[in-house]
Amino acid sequence: MKKKILTTLSILAVIAVTTGLFLFLNVLLAPKYAETNVEGSMISQYYREDKHHDVIFIGDCEVYANFSPMEMYREKGITAYVRGTSQQLLWQSWSVLEETLTYETPKVVVFNVNAMRYDAPVKEEYNRLTIDKMRWSIQKVDIIQSSMTEEEDFLSYVFPILRYHDRFDKLTQEDFTYLFKEKDNTHNGHLINQSVKPMKNLPVKRKLPNYQFGDICYDYLEKMTALCKEKGVELILIKAPSQYPFWYEEYDAQISEFAKKHELCYYDFTKVTEEIGLDFQTDTYDAGKHLNLAGATKMSKYFATILAEKHGIPDRRNDPAVAEIYREKLIRYDEAIKEGKDSCP
Repeated sequence: MKKKILTTLSILAVIAVTTGLFLFLNVLLAPKYAETNVEGSMISQYYREDKHHDVIFIGDCEVYANFSPMEMYREKGITAYVRGTSQQLLWQSWSVLEETLTYETPKVVVFNVNAMRYDAPVKEEYNRLTIDKMRWSIQKVDIIQSSMTEEEDFLSYVFPILRYHDRFDKLTQEDFTYLFKEKDNTHNGHLINQSVKPMKNLPVKRKLPNYQFGDICYDYLEKMTALCKEKGVELILIKAPSQYPFWYEEYDAQISEFAKKHELCYYDFTKVTEEIGLDFQTDTYDAGKHLNLAGATKMSKYFATILAEKHGIPDRRNDPAVAEIYREKLIRYDEAIKEGKDSCP
């Protein structure tokens, strides 16, 4: 009897050790997104935030590069957070929005419509930057199922070791430093980039064979619109300022028509770059595709005024609790700028 019990205990011990090792390797081998590919860390930083934001940005790199919530707070006392990720597609934006509204109900959701140009998954690397660090929820399940390319499988998201098993000989100090902790790389979702790469020569603006946005994009934009109305949240559509890739008039016309049909405000900031004060010789870090810190500061102040004056977003600077939170945030933000620390190494 004793021998049988010992055998059972031995088997259970082996199972426990094997399971523990398997789970440990899942954590060890998964990318940490702390010091390299930091865009992958943005989605999870939100979970550690105090969730009382009046404005939530949803969208791709054009929101996390071009809008600084710190400058919006400094300018108009607006509390905002950017839930943007690289190449965030419409169905991904939908899931991120749905997840966000389970945590808080902002007064306004701002969605950047650049992603309307993509009606199919682009590549796995972009999917991972959005999905890997999401908390498990029905939204994460949905976003995986709707985003996977033909080469991917669901289990590789559940058990990262299935995808990253070949990283054994590629592990760095980053993998061990951030094994059980995460690094805050953003400032309310904004990635600082102080580099300057002037816009020199734009490519020729070629005619496209088809300008029509895909049905799947419209389907998810409709769902986002309905969800915001259901929650009593104002949805604002924007196109962030950029010189390239081109935002064609045909694109603009489709979004304008959608906004009119659903009684939404739509701001195409590509048309008012001079009014904003943008100079694409000094205000961009990649020759006109995205704004650097100088450009994002101008854009954020401009939009903060619109949100305050046209959409009634309140000034929270006189709220002692909010003021204390943002006092600390601004210290960290200003120190990063003074030290020349960019979010992306």
